[in-house]
Amino acid sequence: MSLEYSDYYDGQAILEAAIARPSRDKAPVVLIAHQWAGRGVLEHTIAERVADLGYIGVAIDLFGKGVVGSPGGDNTHLIEPWLKDRAGLARRVGVAVEFARSLSGAEPDRLAALGYCFGGMAVLDVVRSGQGGLRGVVSLHGLLGSDPALERGDITAKISVHHGWDDPLAVPEQVLDFTQEMTRRKADWQLHAYGHVGHAFTNPHANAPERGLMYNRLTDQRSWQGIVGFLKEVFE
Repeated sequence: MSLEYSDYYDGQAILEAAIARPSRDKAPVVLIAHQWAGRGVLEHTIAERVADLGYIGVAIDLFGKGVVGSPGGDNTHLIEPWLKDRAGLARRVGVAVEFARSLSGAEPDRLAALGYCFGGMAVLDVVRSGQGGLRGVVSLHGLLGSDPALERGDITAKISVHHGWDDPLAVPEQVLDFTQEMTRRKADWQLHAYGHVGHAFTNPHANAPERGLMYNRLTDQRSWQGIVGFLKEVFE
């Protein structure tokens, strides 16, 4: 399957999306928000898998065109500015949603998003902020803590979280806080917690068990099946 590449903009920032299309002419759209290394092969593969399900897969860009880190390295410098500007991160995802909605063949009222690691936080933040009009979002080994700048009343999108219970970046107390936030804001939420699983379980490059980062093939497969069912539900 060949990918299309298209520039879009957040103010003066140039961003680039990779787009995978299904065989049908009109389809719902699924955005894919990348991990802390930036948009790359992993996100492109997921976009293609989304297209195989019959949806338009759009791997979005949160850092800027051409800005990528190391798949197996430390990319703190790339995400740190956004950790300090969560409202700005939500805005950047919202810009990507509007871009995806405008694509030829897109069904503009049928959009969802998948987010991995840093991207998991990003897709949660856009629905927390009330932007985008997404029907649903999925966070996979995402960061779950919220920010007061994102409090915008009730959350209307459906939310599915896939979480490794041994994830050092989202410890049980933070998971509980997240569920209480979602309940307080009247979200339709679900949590899938995987025992003996750490952070980055969908990333084949993750191989740092001493830091709680480790790919887990079975959990990757289980979470994908959860995604497939969730997307069917939100697009029905």
